[in-house]
Amino acid sequence: MSLFDKAKNKVDEAIGKGKEGAGKATDDKSLEYEGKGDQTEANVKQAGEHLKDSAGNVKDAFKK
Repeated sequence: MSLFDKAKNKVDEAIGKGKEGAGKATDDKSLEYEGKGDQTEANVKQAGEHLKDSAGNVKDAFKK
């Protein structure tokens, strides 16, 4: 996983947490759910990046 992708996913997750918190504070369920969705999307992207890293590690192990 590139450092840029990892950082971008963390920023997206933080923005989602902010939206969720703002939605809870203002009792705006739509904003709260949007924030939760943003967090989930960032987590799925991170999982995909980890999967790519793992596949690369397995591939490298067979080269040795």
